[in-house]
Amino acid sequence: MRDLFSTFEIKGLELKNRIMMSPMCMYSVDKKDGIATDWHYLHYVSRAVGGAGFIMIEMTDVEPDGRISDYDLGLWSDDQIPALKKIVDAIHAQGAKVGIQIAHAGRKAQDAEVPVAPSAIPFDENSKTPRSLTTKEVKGMVEKFRLAVRRAVKAGFDTIEIHGAHGYLIHQFHSPLTNKRDDEYGKDLTKFGREIIQVAKEEIPTGMPLLMRIAAKEYVEGGYDIDGSIKFAKEYQDAGVDMFDISSGGEGQIAAWGRPGTHAAYQAPLARKIKEALDVPVIAVGRLDDAVLANGIIGNEEADLIAVGRGMLRNPYWALEASKQLRKEADVPKQYEDGFRR
Repeated sequence: MRDLFSTFEIKGLELKNRIMMSPMCMYSVDKKDGIATDWHYLHYVSRAVGGAGFIMIEMTDVEPDGRISDYDLGLWSDDQIPALKKIVDAIHAQGAKVGIQIAHAGRKAQDAEVPVAPSAIPFDENSKTPRSLTTKEVKGMVEKFRLAVRRAVKAGFDTIEIHGAHGYLIHQFHSPLTNKRDDEYGKDLTKFGREIIQVAKEEIPTGMPLLMRIAAKEYVEGGYDIDGSIKFAKEYQDAGVDMFDISSGGEGQIAAWGRPGTHAAYQAPLARKIKEALDVPVIAVGRLDDAVLANGIIGNEEADLIAVGRGMLRNPYWALEASKQLRKEADVPKQYEDGFRR
């Protein structure tokens, strides 16, 4: 039977358990250069020591003005590779696997002098009005994603996750709320995302799975619901996505009426629906800090992996604590064995 501590394999990615550290921005880059710091090293490696089988590095951006803030990670330069490789090597030494989330914030780039977007629609009344990308610039943006993926492969990551959720640039293109273009990227809302997937597949090794995070529901009048996300996820799957990381919402005009997230596992039903509709492995995320609940989602085959976010912010050893609570075997570092004896 499947449980939180059973192994999982997709293509060439083999995980010792089904616990993923969810990508969460640290806003901790020094000198605004996009290079990972000692903080990032300690933050991520400690969760590998703490038993998570899979670590997903936070949203890492393809150009300086593609970041949410100037203090976010980047992969627009080869100078950013060595610090990430150091983190990757240390995580591997702890028996865990590691991916990185590649993205562009689009109109949600708070520190960009003039953010860019599919259309000149501000995020909210307090945000800058973005500049609409030209068709040529959209094609150039696809190439920026390609180069970021290439650098991630050079850094030794086990997989890549394309960020198509939370109101960032790819989400802005496939949402009818934010894409009002009249060119090829407006007539076909998934074209931008599909092209990024296609160039990513060209850059990654054959055995490396490609992941994508999507928002399965927008929670706002005029936005798409689960039926809409199943349709565009199918297009992304056909383009080359091997596994989906299922979130929802996106704030602002891609918003959350009714305040989702106030109860445990609120996004798990969305993950299950996409898993069943597309016959594709999925990651469930969102208020899954309770180990018994997370284990049940895996055991009931509603999702294939569980992404834990805030729970791992509070406790780097969440996975080891979960193994003790669930009475499951886990790779406890020998230095910590006395703390986890049954």
